[in-house]
Amino acid sequence: MRSLLFVPADRPERFAKAAASGADAIIIDLEDSVAPVSKPKGREAVAEFLQSPGDVPVIVRVNPLGSGDTESDLAAALPHPPAGIMLPKAEGAASVERLARMMDGAAIPILPIATETPAAIFELGSYREVTTPLMGLTWGAEDLPAAMGAATSREDDGSYTAPYEMARSLTLLGAHAAGIPAIETVYPDIRDTDGLAAYAARGRRDGFTGMMAIHPAQVPIINDAFEPSEAEIAHARAIVDAFAKQPDAGALQLDGKMIDRPHLVQAKRLLQRAGKAS
Repeated sequence: MRSLLFVPADRPERFAKAAASGADAIIIDLEDSVAPVSKPKGREAVAEFLQSPGDVPVIVRVNPLGSGDTESDLAAALPHPPAGIMLPKAEGAASVERLARMMDGAAIPILPIATETPAAIFELGSYREVTTPLMGLTWGAEDLPAAMGAATSREDDGSYTAPYEMARSLTLLGAHAAGIPAIETVYPDIRDTDGLAAYAARGRRDGFTGMMAIHPAQVPIINDAFEPSEAEIAHARAIVDAFAKQPDAGALQLDGKMIDRPHLVQAKRLLQRAGKAS
């Protein structure tokens, strides 16, 4: 999934527009974007929408474990199961397994938001122990500073301060250690399209496989950033072909540069993601 678009659960008139945005999945949010008084309305909208699913996968973000709302959220979502359940304020494998038990055997993949509490940071390596199917691992840069009493998670130029850059990096490493997709967090400035493009490109460069969006206008920019270009595909094919011709070689020269087995692994992965693997 390149792009995952949030839509508030209490705004059902936006569901179809979100699904038509070009996003690879939509996240119907029962947590932060819905006021407590509107959560029952949101659950009703989720339950109704899931009865007639379209072609775009639907993920439902429930409220955190211990909030008192998770059970009601699941009661609305499970009768017509979504493609996934997003778990906010997850604190490692134990949180995922607890949610799985609450789902009473429903085989619905879980997408944890894995950095929203200080305790969560110390559990990022535990997701590789999870037996419940995971859609991926993602992170957030807003709840953690709030939990810590920090003034902000960002420098004046928009880059993350050291604690939150570390949280991002550990999420990326935790996801790859678990063998699941690493999904970049949202870019909050809807109007800054250039900044979004640069941020998404940085995410893909670092090893994230997709990114969350908060507005339909962000979706095509994110999709473009996470879609391999024709030049990248051609280069990856050239690497694969070079090693196919010399299967016993540990390192080769291609276009005047040295390539070795890690380059071959990267090339095969890129072709697989682009649907070009043979």
